[in-house]
Amino acid sequence: MGIGATAPIWGAVARRYAEAAVGGAGTGRQYSLLGDAELDEGAVWEAILDPVVTELGEVVWVVDLNRQSLDRVVPNIAASRLEGMFASAGWQVLTVKYGRLLERLFTRPGGSELRARIDAMPNPEYQRLLRCPPAELRERLPGGSAPAAALIASLDDTTLAEAIRNLGGHDLAALDQAYASIDDTRPTVIFAYTIKGFGLPTQGHPQNHSALLTVEQMSSLAGQLGADLADPWRRFAPGTGGGQLCAATAERLRRPAVAAHPAPAMPADFGRTPTGTASTQAALGRVLLDLTREAPEAARRVVTVSPDVSSSTNLGGWINKVGVWSAADRVDWFADDKDTVLHWREKPTGQHIELGIAETNLVGLLGELGTTWSRWGQPLLPIGVLYDPFVERALEPWSFGIYAGGQSILVGTPSGVTLAPEGGAHQSITTPSIGLEQPGCVSYEPAFAIDVEWTLLAALARLGKPDGSSAYLRLSTRPVDQTLAAVPADPAARERRRRQAVAGAYYLRRTDRPQVTIAAMGAVVTEAVAAAERLSAVGIPADVICVTSPGLLFKALLARQGRAEAPTWILDQVFPAARATPLVTVLDGHPHTLAFLATIHRVPGITLGVTRFGQSGSLEDVYRFHGIDTDSIVRAGLDAAGS
Repeated sequence: MGIGATAPIWGAVARRYAEAAVGGAGTGRQYSLLGDAELDEGAVWEAILDPVVTELGEVVWVVDLNRQSLDRVVPNIAASRLEGMFASAGWQVLTVKYGRLLERLFTRPGGSELRARIDAMPNPEYQRLLRCPPAELRERLPGGSAPAAALIASLDDTTLAEAIRNLGGHDLAALDQAYASIDDTRPTVIFAYTIKGFGLPTQGHPQNHSALLTVEQMSSLAGQLGADLADPWRRFAPGTGGGQLCAATAERLRRPAVAAHPAPAMPADFGRTPTGTASTQAALGRVLLDLTREAPEAARRVVTVSPDVSSSTNLGGWINKVGVWSAADRVDWFADDKDTVLHWREKPTGQHIELGIAETNLVGLLGELGTTWSRWGQPLLPIGVLYDPFVERALEPWSFGIYAGGQSILVGTPSGVTLAPEGGAHQSITTPSIGLEQPGCVSYEPAFAIDVEWTLLAALARLGKPDGSSAYLRLSTRPVDQTLAAVPADPAARERRRRQAVAGAYYLRRTDRPQVTIAAMGAVVTEAVAAAERLSAVGIPADVICVTSPGLLFKALLARQGRAEAPTWILDQVFPAARATPLVTVLDGHPHTLAFLATIHRVPGITLGVTRFGQSGSLEDVYRFHGIDTDSIVRAGLDAAGS
């Protein structure tokens, strides 16, 4: 609910962006048909209120105002209030309330009283009138108005029954008039009054949402429509009016096949080795800038989106380089301010789209940007960046976008309790398992800057193609010593490391005869390496495996068991049977994410991670509180090894 309603908004933005960036998206309206109860969804109003929406004259919403939800007739749907809310947001508001029959009756003596009576009538009362026989309807409908009663008395039973049901949403001429009145300079909403179940025995009933017609009722309906219940999809005969109309409409709507442009070639490795200390979040911005130099054609199709967190997620350099997208050039009033570091140059050629603080808007747009490869034959490479704790809030609409064919990359940063000073409200716990659970998505949690480069480039290479997929990267603000990555200098060995990192895991520390293995993911790799050194010092050699994608490892395990199709070589290289030992897993997230690794060779396992709400404090104190510090890993290693 609310996702399909807002999709045309973000589809319009995606079309405009694609047309400005690469061309070929053309023009056209974006329609959304939604029920009035769907306007209860918060996502609807988050989208309506975003400043970019007021410029989208191609967006048209048609609200089916039947005043019923799934369970009931909604008693207090105030259409005038809804109309005012849309108008205040800059939308054109058109209302199609009554059909031509009622409008003609309203011009007759007693008509104004009848209109006033129906206008003021509570929704449940109106719905009840739909189920009244003629005599009861004549008694109830006037509501004490003598002029209205006189008008009603002048109508035969058939006309009266038609009149009470004659709402604008069922009158094609009234709807055509509304469509002809659309203002192309701003978004439009059309409130079309309808009856749920119009023309059926269930019309107006509070529980008709799940009601099924009997065979007898279906046969009766088929007879009314001139259809054959045994052949419901039979076409109109070519020479009939219906057949001619369908043929003409098909010809009018026919479009040439979309010429598909291939996704741009993407480098796999820039060839540089990061040094010093760096966080994976900072590496994100650097990889995007490197892409503009190393592969400008690919970089031209990258578009980043964020919900007002660009500066706090290290996108500043990228934005300064490529600019901010807007439908028209806008003046940067701080361009000459020497203290301004982030330059907000808004222009049609910009490659960053900034939205308000509404994560559902972000992933809604992300999904639509990710469909341009199939819709207009122009692949874009969309990357959405938001704080990781809010990934769960955005997950449902993003998942819907993936299901609908949108291919994009979602970056959650900063993440975990590693964001120690900010407290539990901004510390994510369960997001690491998304890659295990979300279809159509590969997840990565890199530990080092070089891993960010390799996994992000691999994720970009999967976008914009029929067999492509989305990706989720979970990053951190923790500065990590990049020499711990021990990136091989030999080109062949470096490529082997890259392939393993992209496939899900690699050896970070390898001993001659390991007695225990530590599999660590993300920011806590530093503690894992320190723990391995201490274990080795007391006579328990420990291997360290850096896990980058639990989802890919889990899929490889399923494939080995014959329950999925995926390459399994990564298990042979990083989890060989000859080196199977008791296993300690650790991550800044829920420990169940890596718990399956012990089942690869059915070894004893101890899982460390975060199972409680976060706390504010120093990194050392918070890690100790959750049992993911070096001491905790050492104790787990001793227990696993039986020492």
